[in-house]
Amino acid sequence: MGAALLANVLYSTGFVLEKRALGTLPEVSARRPAHLLRLVLGSPLWIAGALALAAGFAAQLLVYRTLPIAAAQGLFVSGLVLLVLLSSRLLGEETSGRERYALAAILLALLMVVLSLDEGADTVGADAPYPLVLLVCVPSLAAGVWLYRSAERGARHRHRLPTTGVEYGVAVGLLYGVSSLAIKGVSGHLTTDGGGLTGALTAVLRSPYPYLLLFTGAFGLVLSQAALQRCRASLIVPVCTTVTCLFTAVLGTLSFGEALPADPLKLGLRIAGTCLAVTVLLAMPTHDTAPTPPIGAKELTPP
Repeated sequence: MGAALLANVLYSTGFVLEKRALGTLPEVSARRPAHLLRLVLGSPLWIAGALALAAGFAAQLLVYRTLPIAAAQGLFVSGLVLLVLLSSRLLGEETSGRERYALAAILLALLMVVLSLDEGADTVGADAPYPLVLLVCVPSLAAGVWLYRSAERGARHRHRLPTTGVEYGVAVGLLYGVSSLAIKGVSGHLTTDGGGLTGALTAVLRSPYPYLLLFTGAFGLVLSQAALQRCRASLIVPVCTTVTCLFTAVLGTLSFGEALPADPLKLGLRIAGTCLAVTVLLAMPTHDTAPTPPIGAKELTPP
């Protein structure tokens, strides 16, 4: 529990620091990754945010060693409250009434998932069949990249209303969902007793998990920073987090063989919570009410 709460604080702090740093930088684009990396690595504030996120990943690794996937995701999403508060105080972002209701519904949905847990009966899966992991992850990565490119094409239309970031959040959430499954797989190998540390590291390197982490880490970094600069952190991060948690809780539970609740009430809570979260995501507004000039663009005055 303590590691999960620490991960929440680190994640929220990291995203807010990165968003604040990106607000002072020239416009970045996922189509120019080298330029993006050069800009962000030159910002001490952004580096502090990235270090906080890296520490959050380390705390997440500890959580996965002791809790079932669904339980861990329920605890992680509780950090959305802190993220919204920090983005309001430190970034001056305001959420609409509709968005606040949507965030409250998401928290309710994930609370239902947490209430569906049975501490005595739930098991912590250690590994998953590699073909099944790849069958789940590869199409998800392709869908995330396709959705991101689709959002980018739509955003380039001059007269289109500015996006709230829902599409970007879903796309990056799919990438981070795969990353979360990879972290779960690594944690499972590190808890194996046979062979000691050397045997555990060898088993990790022979699995697809570290390579999935490298891929999602590189792509997730580039895509998330470009999206975070042009969208509100108070909306894009909750959407990304919710997609990541749902992806990991549903597909991770099945992939790693963690049984669903046997109690019909708890099973109903888990299914209803998952369906509610998906419904809220589909109903969230995808565009802000008024257009805003792109980052770095100069205002034009009529002659």
